[in-house]
Amino acid sequence: MAVVLKSLAGAAALLFVLTGVAFWAAPEFAAAQLGMPLLNDVGRSSQIADFASFFIVAGVCIGLGLSSGNRIWFYPPVMLLSVAIIGRLIAWAVHGAALTLDMIAVEIVVVSMLALLIRSADSGDA
Repeated sequence: MAVVLKSLAGAAALLFVLTGVAFWAAPEFAAAQLGMPLLNDVGRSSQIADFASFFIVAGVCIGLGLSSGNRIWFYPPVMLLSVAIIGRLIAWAVHGAALTLDMIAVEIVVVSMLALLIRSADSGDA
């Protein structure tokens, strides 16, 4: 079970890093994958910088947690993704955005995997 969980978390980490790098290398493509147009001017700068940093930091932290065995590295991506879920729900409930259950589901799955890895590290099963 632990090997499967670590493999899935590693795949998520790789996808996050690749998505972040895509915002630097091919931002129009990366934005389209998330269902948004690439903005202009200052908005484009913020969109590329913020999304790249979000995904790269999440992916690198998961990778560091997996490679070092130190569960502390799982906390930043858990916090980032959990706050993203809250933000999606606020955007939907308050600001008329689409309810993106597919994106929320992915975020919940990754947060759950990381929580299980944190818990297994606590119990010595990692």
